[in-house]
Amino acid sequence: MNDRQHIRTQFNKHAQSYDEQRKKLIPCYDDFYKIATALAEVSNDCPRVLDLGAGTGLFSSFVLQKYPKSQLTLIDLSESMLDIAKIRYQEVPNIQYIVGDYSSFNYPQNYDLVISSLSIHHLSDAEKKYLFQKIYSILNHGGVFVNADQVLGHTDFIDSLYKSDWNNYIEHSGLSQADISAAHERTKLDKMSTLDEQLEWLTNAGFSDVDCVYKYYNFVVMYAKKT
Repeated sequence: MNDRQHIRTQFNKHAQSYDEQRKKLIPCYDDFYKIATALAEVSNDCPRVLDLGAGTGLFSSFVLQKYPKSQLTLIDLSESMLDIAKIRYQEVPNIQYIVGDYSSFNYPQNYDLVISSLSIHHLSDAEKKYLFQKIYSILNHGGVFVNADQVLGHTDFIDSLYKSDWNNYIEHSGLSQADISAAHERTKLDKMSTLDEQLEWLTNAGFSDVDCVYKYYNFVVMYAKKT
């Protein structure tokens, strides 16, 4: 089983419980999504929005509250996760669902806003670099990319601090031991890169305004604008 198949299998397995576990797995859940949504700022009140690794459509749901006329495209490897998104958005028009690998998919149109949450850290360094270049190419001028994700500590000690905080949080979160074990199992799929590396790759991809606007241990919200 290759990496993509393994990711799809793991997230298919946990699709039903994914949303309800988010707050118990993300120590900074409220700020994490609040700031990511605030950064999803474009001049068009009916923007074309692409959600990479959309899962159940959680991040997109916050963007949709901000821009009710959004034209959403959700792409994910896991069909089961997108099935949950379809239930979430069953009353919402202008939504396209794509079951596929967003890092290699050939997008037929450009977007005003590209978003992603807790997904890109599953890609290798080379795949992240290529993806950032692709995102830049499919964004309209003035378009924005917001990536709410996890990063690797820039030293072994710093990374150990990140992991220690997260382990302590989930152990006291109220999750069952089975859910905690499943969360640890999913971390084996991670291929995290450091924050500084990713900001540099975004700049090298052509983005002119690049920053980490929010950071809680290894949970970060990165912003990049195409001008």
